[in-house]
Amino acid sequence: MQQQSDKQVVFRTEGVTRVYRTGAVEVRALRGVDLALYEHEMVVLLGASGSGKSTLLNILGGLDQPTDGKVFFRDQELTRVSDARLTAFRRDHVGFVFQFYNLVPSLTARENVALVTEIAKNPMSPEEALERVGLKPRMDHFPSELSGGEQQRVAIARAIAKRPEVLLCDEPTGALDSKTGVQVLEALYEVNRDLGTATVLITHNAGIQKIAHRVVVLADGRITRDEVNAARVLPSEVSW
Repeated sequence: MQQQSDKQVVFRTEGVTRVYRTGAVEVRALRGVDLALYEHEMVVLLGASGSGKSTLLNILGGLDQPTDGKVFFRDQELTRVSDARLTAFRRDHVGFVFQFYNLVPSLTARENVALVTEIAKNPMSPEEALERVGLKPRMDHFPSELSGGEQQRVAIARAIAKRPEVLLCDEPTGALDSKTGVQVLEALYEVNRDLGTATVLITHNAGIQKIAHRVVVLADGRITRDEVNAARVLPSEVSW
């Protein structure tokens, strides 16, 4: 686990395991993961399907609980807390971006973002959030009137509108072509750069790791590589 003593730790896991059981079948999705995520950094979680990336992301985001081990958000232990506390944690501190956009079809881009700003403690306006991802001219369009990349950028605007400390992204370019995927990566890159939002981005595309401050590689539920990226590039320079 890379140490960055000059930065504050946002997330820390200690020996996290996750075992799923279906009858007599046991699947070990995570096998003793130690990881730290620091303020302001962008981390890419890289690995093949089944490596444990999404399971780890879900545990960090409070969508799942480890079978064993501990998870900390700053100085707060999240392990085995109540559902109400996890809900409050997700609402107040974490933004999620998934492969599929999960927009409400009957609402405009602005209205989809407002679903979050209406319940957040200190949100930016939907208009500001959409402007940050380059969609100010499209904010009154419905999802059916937007391209896939535009819909994903609405999803990013929705995630950042509550000013989360952490942005967790699970294959956000997985359903997009390379040109559109670069536009989505640029939006995430700029959010991390301009707002300082600690960002974790899951991908199986090795080219995307080049935009990160740090790259963490998983295989068979274990971290096999965790290193600072010495040759960080802009999203437009990513090879797909």
